[in-house]
Amino acid sequence: MIKVFKFGGASIKDVQSIRNVGEILQKYDADSLVIIFSAIGKVTNMLEEVVEAYVLQNEKAVLALRKVKDFHSAILNDLLAETHPIYDVVNNLFVEIEWVLEEEPNQDYAYDYDQIVSIGEFLSTQIMSAYLQQIGFKNSWQDARNLIRTDNTYRNAKIDWEITTDLISNSIKEKHTITQGFIGCTSENFTTTLGREGSDFTAAILAYCLDAKEVVIWKDVPGMMNADPKVFEQAQLLNQVSFDDAIELAFFGAKVMHPKTIQPLKKKTIPLQIKSFLHPLNEGTIIKEGVSNANIPSFIVKENQILISISEVNLAFIVENHMSQIFSILAKNRVGVNLMQNSAISFSICVDNDNHKIPQLIEDLKVFFEVLCDKNLSLFTLRYYTKESVEQFLHDKNVVLEQRSRNTLQLIAR
Repeated sequence: MIKVFKFGGASIKDVQSIRNVGEILQKYDADSLVIIFSAIGKVTNMLEEVVEAYVLQNEKAVLALRKVKDFHSAILNDLLAETHPIYDVVNNLFVEIEWVLEEEPNQDYAYDYDQIVSIGEFLSTQIMSAYLQQIGFKNSWQDARNLIRTDNTYRNAKIDWEITTDLISNSIKEKHTITQGFIGCTSENFTTTLGREGSDFTAAILAYCLDAKEVVIWKDVPGMMNADPKVFEQAQLLNQVSFDDAIELAFFGAKVMHPKTIQPLKKKTIPLQIKSFLHPLNEGTIIKEGVSNANIPSFIVKENQILISISEVNLAFIVENHMSQIFSILAKNRVGVNLMQNSAISFSICVDNDNHKIPQLIEDLKVFFEVLCDKNLSLFTLRYYTKESVEQFLHDKNVVLEQRSRNTLQLIAR
């Protein structure tokens, strides 16, 4: 049976890391594998800078793209001979971006974003495919746009599961297949992306459509932790996590995986392993049905949050028709809600402070409501809280809003 492997940008951030991934994959040479790569290192961030400059019609877009070119050139020069055909492939991919930069920006920022930022994954997979071939790991490169069909909700495309299943099952034939994470395609052949960090979701889509044996996500951490080790010094490894808990933790903002990753795997009970590419022999975390980590509190932080408080202009009660109107405006602006709370005369929502969505959302809300905003906040979530963990969690925090359920404590704080 097929196994699906996903390697993020950190796993291939430089030549040494790329060689390490090659050594890992050679150990699985006997397996049938579909291997998904994100863009190399921080290339997605670098290409986002290109997009920002481009939509502002700023000449810095060309300079920002030059940094991306130089970064890839440095890796290629150390990895493969100058006569290798990969150099032409990489150059042609950069030409695709240059063609976009020569045109006027589209009125839809999300569309421009997807056409430019998606190139990062094509660069990484072409380079990795060429390098792996050179070290004797035979593979077939596939364009994810020929595998994953989506609607045209750019930056957060929705999957057409029926068509996607047919495309994948008819296209994945080789023993080792390499493709891109994060990317799909509309029926009109426009490139879409599945949301930031969407490569994990790509792995789940492929596993679901291929009835894979398992998915392995390779990370720079030992596995799924109960907290971000960069934020919480005493973070500990969760050896086993249930599908439902993993869905909750990802939804609340756990950075180890994309929120949509688990649901397709749960439907077909396909286990997900999270392993360290730094210590590939270690077990890591297994996510599957029928296990629990309810005795271990998990701490999650989402930064760059904005709290929007909405009230009726005449200070009347916020009732059902107001709620319907508010959520219609949220849907129009493609803004998801991380937390909500209502009183008799106001309704508050905590959302990611996206510069390309929130200003228009606020303007649309102000047509019908009084709107107050509180920026520069963080959303803290404590799953399976205990008295001791709550005391630790609340220490030194300037809390703006707090909410508790049976298993989860959430608070918004400065």
